[in-house]
Amino acid sequence: METAAQPNDVVLTVNDLSLEFDNRKTVFHAVKNVSFQMTRGKTLCLVGESGSGKSVTARSLMRIVDRPGKITSGRIVLHVDGRSIDVTALDPKGKEVRRLRGAKIGLIFQEPMSSLSPFHTIGNQIDEVTELHLGLDRKAARARTIELLRQVEIANPEAMAERYSFEYSGGMRQRVCIAMALACNPDILIADEPTTALDVTTQAEILDLIKRLQIERGMAMLLITHDMGVVAEVADEVAVMRQGEIVETGPVDDIFHAPGHPYTRQLLASTLKLEHKSERRIAMEAAMPVAKGPILSVRGLTKRYGDVKGLFGYGAAEGMKAVDRVDLDLYPGENLGIVGESGSGKTTVGRLILRITEPTAGTVLYRAKDGTQVDVAAMTKSELRKFHSEVRLIFQDPFASLNPRMTVKQIVGDPLYVNRLARGSELDDRVAELLRIVGLDPAMMDRYPHAFSGGQRQRIGIARALALDPRIIIADEATSALDVSIRSQILDLLLGIQARLGLSFIFISHDISVVRYFCDRVAVMHKGRVVEIGDADKICTDPDEPYTRALISAVPNPDPRNKRMLHRHRFDATAAQA
Repeated sequence: METAAQPNDVVLTVNDLSLEFDNRKTVFHAVKNVSFQMTRGKTLCLVGESGSGKSVTARSLMRIVDRPGKITSGRIVLHVDGRSIDVTALDPKGKEVRRLRGAKIGLIFQEPMSSLSPFHTIGNQIDEVTELHLGLDRKAARARTIELLRQVEIANPEAMAERYSFEYSGGMRQRVCIAMALACNPDILIADEPTTALDVTTQAEILDLIKRLQIERGMAMLLITHDMGVVAEVADEVAVMRQGEIVETGPVDDIFHAPGHPYTRQLLASTLKLEHKSERRIAMEAAMPVAKGPILSVRGLTKRYGDVKGLFGYGAAEGMKAVDRVDLDLYPGENLGIVGESGSGKTTVGRLILRITEPTAGTVLYRAKDGTQVDVAAMTKSELRKFHSEVRLIFQDPFASLNPRMTVKQIVGDPLYVNRLARGSELDDRVAELLRIVGLDPAMMDRYPHAFSGGQRQRIGIARALALDPRIIIADEATSALDVSIRSQILDLLLGIQARLGLSFIFISHDISVVRYFCDRVAVMHKGRVVEIGDADKICTDPDEPYTRALISAVPNPDPRNKRMLHRHRFDATAAQA
């Protein structure tokens, strides 16, 4: 259905859009009377917490909302090729709307691995897009694919087109998704949390790439994110969503420097809060007694993969070093951060400390409660079980780490039950106490994980980690999947628990602001090695090493008047080794 053409540079108009999910028992109003416009060459950022309706709004523009979701009122009008098309009047399964997808509106999904087929080469997947929408033959489609891969800065595109998605890094997979979204020169690009799962340097590269390609092609872009730093770096206009409604819109500078709605001010306050060390942590440091020695000492920790043992000692070869001679100390009551890019070895260090992964070389010495030092590598199974009760792990993904078939009571109480520390009513009382510690109502213990939000699920994971009264907690990207306001709540929760129980933390993260807020010292890792270690404030504001300076400078600055990416340091590994 066509309407009168739009005379200016507006390429999309959304008027009073409402969308609901009707599961017969209840009706959930996911989007309520949402209105906005998109202009050619400009970026509109749609921001808000998880569940606010951002992604479902974006998906409705392409009519790809999953059932039982349906548009109940409002209009989506696309202004392209001198005509205006009422997208809401089209059949979601019809040919006309399918022609619009990809050809006029491109979409970059949040998770690049799940949006790429593992069974087809990257080249074949991009070829299919141009063959379908542009009618190119196989030879022309492949030439177009190679050119697209070159545009998104993938080296040696001819060879890389023949590889599969699992042979690409996370950043490279996201570049492929960008190439697919741009394959047909769309008028509108929708980027749904395109950098959430990426480390800060890769995020900066992807944002730079998307912005450059948008300017070169004159596209309108809808960027969906919960990261206010990303908004400050790339947005022209901002729409703030909360509980399905747009509560505030305006130019990016107005939103950041003169926010009108209390919710917008709350989002900004949560972001700015993480720009400095926690006041609670500063007070805890001042009251902390001087430690006589570390509770955990790591020396020469190394992990190689792919070692080749030669016959009679000949032809032996070392494999790839995931962790290379790492030295670390953790003191009682201390928070030690480990930061670095994806693949730097951060998570592997945590797994080696716990002996979930066996080290190739090095020692992990743990000072037990009686003061004796024990080598974790020499522990028997029973000793290792006791060690794992005192050194616990909080996982990155708060949903994948919880068994969906177990109740909260079973999940939190499982460590107590397995270790025969509580049964029956005593177990119920202990689980209730743990839930209260992490700020959850004990009445929730009979619910299943799907009934909780992301922040609540992470609290359940923390309660499980606390069940055995640990002395050390290793938190592996424990807040990376959370919104900024929930992130600060979880960090404050952990600090409160630490003050109460006297815990030590190893906090593994690629989020520099989180480490600065939470940690006392920080170790920076690059290609398996610790390149710099020291006071968290010092390293986050005035690092010594070129790699650390590049890492810090890639962090988006939550102020559109001071865009950090315009002044990024680039790390030249070749020059550093020279």
